[in-house]
Amino acid sequence: MSKLDLKKAIKQEEAYLRLVHPTPDDIPGCISIFDTYLSCSVIRSQIKSLYRYGERPECASKLEDFKFCLTLKSMHPEEQYEAFIRRRAEWWAGRRLNKSSEDVWDIREEPLKQFPIPITDEQLGRTSLE
Repeated sequence: MSKLDLKKAIKQEEAYLRLVHPTPDDIPGCISIFDTYLSCSVIRSQIKSLYRYGERPECASKLEDFKFCLTLKSMHPEEQYEAFIRRRAEWWAGRRLNKSSEDVWDIREEPLKQFPIPITDEQLGRTSLE
């Protein structure tokens, strides 16, 4: 797996987020972020987290996102946009660089040779004249 430093990962995430959220109007509002925080506490989320990870979900970061959103209200829309993109890029970069439950295999750089192996008529028990 290629080694990636935090600054490079943040720049990559910022570029990606600018494509996903091209204008200040495209960033989620505080109500949406608050809904995400509330959905963390519902029984479905609790059970899923207990099943997958053996512990209750950590909702504090979602509450911090909501508080951060409230602090953006006094800013100009462009400043809000830049602050949102920066914060979210830092979060995604940190998530990419830290271990997760998905860290099972290294990413393959090129496909395996002769995979999948082509099935021949002989393997299927047919003659080539059928």
